[in-house]
Amino acid sequence: MNTTNVQSLFDYNYWVNQRILDAAAGLSAEKFAAPADVSHGSLRGTLVHALGAEWAWRLRCQGTSPSALLSADDFHDLASLRGRWDEEEQEMRKYLAGLTDEALAGNIEYTRTEGTHFKTPLWQILLHVINHGTQSRSEAAVLLTQYGHSPGDLDYMVFLR
Repeated sequence: MNTTNVQSLFDYNYWVNQRILDAAAGLSAEKFAAPADVSHGSLRGTLVHALGAEWAWRLRCQGTSPSALLSADDFHDLASLRGRWDEEEQEMRKYLAGLTDEALAGNIEYTRTEGTHFKTPLWQILLHVINHGTQSRSEAAVLLTQYGHSPGDLDYMVFLR
């Protein structure tokens, strides 16, 4: 894994996020927050979880371990979530722009929200952020499709083409 690979994966990550958020813009506020049979209880909860994980992992990589993740209660509508995600994307892109291939191979020490300590190579953490986002966005895409607002094809190859 090198910085070029990481940049490409995060470009894809943010392209997919925009597709999901654009599809969600077609929903009513009630549908956006409605209870649903997904791991974080609603489309809003699922997307806040994905954003919160990105945010927490970036902070950990930068030497700060947050004691809690973001809460869906802090995002009452899609506009507030989208605004916060735009800010996070800019912060992550700034962080990634400063990385070297050597830094990717180094270890990051961090504490998870429940208090356990870990040490993990940076490249593995960044790959995890992308993979974790894929799982959350997949749940969101299923809900959006059920609500009649499919985000379309989210494949990496579609992004590359």
